[in-house]
Amino acid sequence: MGLSNKELPKLGFLYLDYVLRFFDHSNFKGWPNKIETVTYHWKNDKERFIKEVKRKKIDVLIGNIPSTAYETFREIARELPEVRFIPSLDTQFSNKSKENVTRFAWKYNLPIPKTYIYYNHENAYKFLKKAKYPKIVKKSYGPSNYGGYFVHKVDNFQEAKELFAEKKYHPMYFQDFVPMEADIRVMLIGHKPVCAFWRRAPEGEWLTNTSQGGSMDYMDVPKSVLDLAVKVSKAAKAEYWACDVAYGKDGKVRILECATAFAAFPYIRDWIGEYLMWLLSDGRFRKPNVPMFNWEELGKIDPSLLRTMRHITFGAYSPSYDGAYFGKKKKNYGGEEVYIHKLDKKYKMYAVPPRTEEEWPSEKWNYQDKLASMNPAKNKSGKSAKNVPHPKGKDMKDMDEANTTNEPTKKELEISKEELHDFLISVEGIGKKKVEKIMDHFGSIDKVLEAIHLNPQSLTEVKSITEKLAKKIEKAWKKLLD
Repeated sequence: MGLSNKELPKLGFLYLDYVLRFFDHSNFKGWPNKIETVTYHWKNDKERFIKEVKRKKIDVLIGNIPSTAYETFREIARELPEVRFIPSLDTQFSNKSKENVTRFAWKYNLPIPKTYIYYNHENAYKFLKKAKYPKIVKKSYGPSNYGGYFVHKVDNFQEAKELFAEKKYHPMYFQDFVPMEADIRVMLIGHKPVCAFWRRAPEGEWLTNTSQGGSMDYMDVPKSVLDLAVKVSKAAKAEYWACDVAYGKDGKVRILECATAFAAFPYIRDWIGEYLMWLLSDGRFRKPNVPMFNWEELGKIDPSLLRTMRHITFGAYSPSYDGAYFGKKKKNYGGEEVYIHKLDKKYKMYAVPPRTEEEWPSEKWNYQDKLASMNPAKNKSGKSAKNVPHPKGKDMKDMDEANTTNEPTKKELEISKEELHDFLISVEGIGKKKVEKIMDHFGSIDKVLEAIHLNPQSLTEVKSITEKLAKKIEKAWKKLLD
């Protein structure tokens, strides 16, 4: 049964310039109709992109969206209400930032290390002076640790102060340090774990990333970890998903990261493609059968070979004379001996339905733009940040004090377009035309301020703004704030 060729939805791959592609046509082996591709070219490409999707009559757009394009694609999705995005923009909420991961966890009461988010830097320093150490400081914006390079451990207030002064992370995002045995990456398709492995830190170190010397193995991932990963995937309503789970020395499990954008072997992307073909064809295509703990056996294969293996398939377990031996294979799991094949009934692969309502609308949840870096106590509308919503959860007491105060700080500025224009003109080498180009490139006062304050290097994206000029602007801005 299932849908005929004419009844199948029109698929399109969502690509972005300069962004690695998660899927290609080979992951959707056997799909009978043409799969379109639509590439987003950044900057002012929104309207053209929307028109191309409509012109190609695409029903389903498949692909991950990087953090820097997330808010733009929320707008795009609203302009394309008949198009199903896979994963949905709401599912990809956690892709945008570590702050979003935290707010997602708070909403669904998921265990995470105790986390602190401050937009008001002065309040953050007041807290950090009295805090217990060590603390883990992270760059919030962006879904990836980039091999652990934007994750830092500070052992006292002075280290924390120097780190934030150097890195200029905004918001100031940090967590209590949790002593870990290791962390565990779990990948899921339709809420079913399909791969899981330990990542262990080198002796005497705390970062588990393999790029930092950590090791990995696939054996005996605990039941508590897989159960938590399934719970998180269901909360995210994710077609495919990955969780990084901290396995604490206290025996507790906590979410470190979760997202739809993750590194995966080609055969796992093939499984996701098979799953989506099954999901979107009303059962015409075979749902992939991925036995529990398959990763323990596949993990014995050299990684260089795993990186080239494609279209791995497994047959479903059926008792027979030939399969009797395998049917008796047991595993100590969750404190009891269980038949491995029976776990496939416990950990099912679900058909994830399309979303019909927005769960994380940007008007409510886009804190990063609401609480602009130079005016942290107010949102863009000029209203008190008291109106910014807070998720309810057990860690509510640890949320940003800056979100609930109107007290001005030394660094708080309200700046008009004319004042920003005058400031830029005052920098040697910047004239009216260059100011216009900067404003046109970034699109708003807030975005220009964010670039100057947080990432002056980004000014060089503007034509005729050299690195030397960007440094002059940065220097003048720091002098203005002192």
